[in-house]
Amino acid sequence: MMGRLFLLLAFLLLAATAQAVEPSEMLKDPALEARARAISQEIRCVVCQNQTIDDSNADIAHDLRVIVRERLTAGDTDQQVKDYLTARYGDFVLLKPPFLAKTFILWMGPAMVFLIGGAIIALVLGRRRSPQLAPLSDDESRRLARLIDPK
Repeated sequence: MMGRLFLLLAFLLLAATAQAVEPSEMLKDPALEARARAISQEIRCVVCQNQTIDDSNADIAHDLRVIVRERLTAGDTDQQVKDYLTARYGDFVLLKPPFLAKTFILWMGPAMVFLIGGAIIALVLGRRRSPQLAPLSDDESRRLARLIDPK
């Protein structure tokens, strides 16, 4: 029983790490293929958006993997390959876009939404907890004094 559970767990872990790279795409040079795989892990599939081109089965991801391998075979450095792809598809194609003025919202947007939401919640809760009370009139003060000290 324990052996079957272990095999099932191992199969699930291997299935989760399955790559979409087809054997026909792979380069014969292991060093170039390793570089291509490393670059592919940093490039976003422009269709899937939440996957790398290495993990995606989309046609555009296949095309991007082929472009990466063609550029490496032509002698481009890793940075030149990334520069080529960003020139064509913009910074969006990078899973970790650079911190620039035009990507400021992308980097700081979540933190800004969190802070603004927290400020709104604090303001709403602050207003509920401290209601503004009007001072007692003379008549109300005398009645309160009689209720506290009925002598």
